[in-house]
Amino acid sequence: MPDDETQTPTLNREAIARTPHDTRAGTLPGAAEGPSPWLLRLIAVGLVLAALNLRPAITSLGALLEEVREGLHMSGSVAGVLTSVPPLCFAVFGVMAPRLARRFGAGAVVCAGMAAIAVGLVVRPYIGSTAGFLAASALALMGIAVSNILMPVIVKRWFPDRVGTMTGLYSMALALGTALAAALTVPVTGALGGNWQTGLVVWAVLAAVAVLPWIVLVRDRTPAPGQPAPVAANAAEAPALKITRSRTAWGLACFFGLQATAAYITMGWMPQIFRDAGVSAGTAGLLLAVTMAMGVPLAFVIPRVASRLKNQGPIVVVLGLCGLIGYSGLYLAPAAGAWAWALLLGVANCAFPLALTMIGMRARSGAGVVRLSAFAQSTGYLLSIPGPLLVGVLYQHSGGWGLPIALMAGLMIPQMVAGILAGRDRTIEDEC
Repeated sequence: MPDDETQTPTLNREAIARTPHDTRAGTLPGAAEGPSPWLLRLIAVGLVLAALNLRPAITSLGALLEEVREGLHMSGSVAGVLTSVPPLCFAVFGVMAPRLARRFGAGAVVCAGMAAIAVGLVVRPYIGSTAGFLAASALALMGIAVSNILMPVIVKRWFPDRVGTMTGLYSMALALGTALAAALTVPVTGALGGNWQTGLVVWAVLAAVAVLPWIVLVRDRTPAPGQPAPVAANAAEAPALKITRSRTAWGLACFFGLQATAAYITMGWMPQIFRDAGVSAGTAGLLLAVTMAMGVPLAFVIPRVASRLKNQGPIVVVLGLCGLIGYSGLYLAPAAGAWAWALLLGVANCAFPLALTMIGMRARSGAGVVRLSAFAQSTGYLLSIPGPLLVGVLYQHSGGWGLPIALMAGLMIPQMVAGILAGRDRTIEDEC
């Protein structure tokens, strides 16, 4: 599905003859009416399957990182770089998504993204070198990056009256895929013979399955349901949207980046915080799983609530306060209240589906959502890169978790400020 400002619907002659002024395009070529229920169901299935594949390439590697290091004779510094690659790839490759969507259609790009994930996951365990492993990982992350950007676009185009519900659905699937890969990679590896290569490659099967629903939309060039057929004037107006002039866009980019910072710090360092406080390794891993699992139900609920509100600022504040309380607990009594802090930080991490929902709400058109999604996510992921590294540096030089946890808690304040700015009832078209 391409940018609706640059493509024209393809209708057969009979359909045009019957409805010469009907612009309710939104189906595959050859149909004059709106999208059929089966097509919408297929797109919904495709969204869920795609979302399930947006994190296993990362979390499955984290579960087997030590085995991968030994198998590839990877130094600790290179392994550290490897853990910083995902947000960098998301930022670099994410900016390609709008142009690719205009050129080939969003459905085709997501289809290619799922294929890239599958190929990257198949190749990287068996390539036999650190450089090759990094390159294959980058291929998979490229597929994830462009799909990340286009998920809100797909929702806006095909489900304009159900943005909150559909965003919640795929956000829940994303959280589920994250948690499953983190929890199952090690036991699945053991069940398949204990080979780390097999444990990593098994996730390529899920990515291959996710390709199938999107094949139907590879050749689709129709505008979004409910959108008028594009005319030349629309294309001429497209360059006038200067996203960098929008305070809302900048607020959303900062909010996205700060929540991503918190999420990567949590995934990378929270188990170590608990272990250093005397919690066993097994329990520390379970606590992280609980934090990630909180995103499964809440990622479905929060977008639905947010989409019913004109201003999402109150939700931003509630999530931020949960984060502040959770980090304060980690500072004061990490072991004694471990389960409570894990639950609270799990709630705070649900700023991610909220950010995705706001992306769909802060632009009026599909083209605007593409630009906003690309800008907010790419800029946000760039902002998130230093956070986990800085936590590690502070931990190493201070000899404890006091300063790192203070940093984590301190970042919640600008996150709330940026989220309140992004949550105001306005669109980027009003500001550009």
